[in-house]
Amino acid sequence: MRSVLIGLLIPFVGTTLGAAMVFFLKREMNARLEKSLLGFAAGVMVAASVWSLIIPGIEMAEEGGTPGWLPAAGGFLAGILFLLLLDTFVPHLHLDSDKPEGIKSGLGKSAMLFFAVTLHNIPEGMAVGVVFAGLISDNIAISLSGAFALSVGIAIQNFPEGAIISMPMRSSGLSRVKAFLYGAASGAVEPVAAIITILLSQFLVPIMPFLMAFAAGAMFYVVVEELIPESQMGAHSNIGTIGAAIGFALMMTLDTALG
Repeated sequence: MRSVLIGLLIPFVGTTLGAAMVFFLKREMNARLEKSLLGFAAGVMVAASVWSLIIPGIEMAEEGGTPGWLPAAGGFLAGILFLLLLDTFVPHLHLDSDKPEGIKSGLGKSAMLFFAVTLHNIPEGMAVGVVFAGLISDNIAISLSGAFALSVGIAIQNFPEGAIISMPMRSSGLSRVKAFLYGAASGAVEPVAAIITILLSQFLVPIMPFLMAFAAGAMFYVVVEELIPESQMGAHSNIGTIGAAIGFALMMTLDTALG
């Protein structure tokens, strides 16, 4: 149980350390660096969706006598629909955008930026939670090292995300402490989402492959809806592409080497 708790907290630590960069960087983040970090996060999340969630979920379903593609495809599309609904109704603001999305609200720019990052941290927390839930249920398709590989991979991509949320808030006029707290708090949803997923999965073990694909679909939605467009916006888009390739290769290596 101690190992599970550590695994659930690792991604949050990554976000917190990234948010702490607001104490060391004096100006806005360099545009090229921001694009490379956004691309890197996208690459990590795509690889994690495939190797940490969809493939183990297919193997798990086939071991139970169910066609592997059925829960994989159904869960993947359900996860995308879930994030689409959140994206439609929760007020938020994407980076480099002045047009809020979701229902109308009186929230300020900093609060809506916070909600934007928090939104795409939810599926990451679900992904970690469902993998550790599979580990707790002693499913042979998931190993302890594989579960930790996912946690570490998400923590690595959470580091730049923490910086990407705290730096704009600092530039908008918040103090360094408040900007840091906003950035760190955006990652606090991950262990919460992970714990909720684990608690629910105890009653839904038969549909674990569906839940894994659900988390993968939710992560994939974030990649296509937010990370890739933001990394490709304006000049130097090739830097975002290179970042995505590096993130994908790193997460794939972590998962196959440790899983």
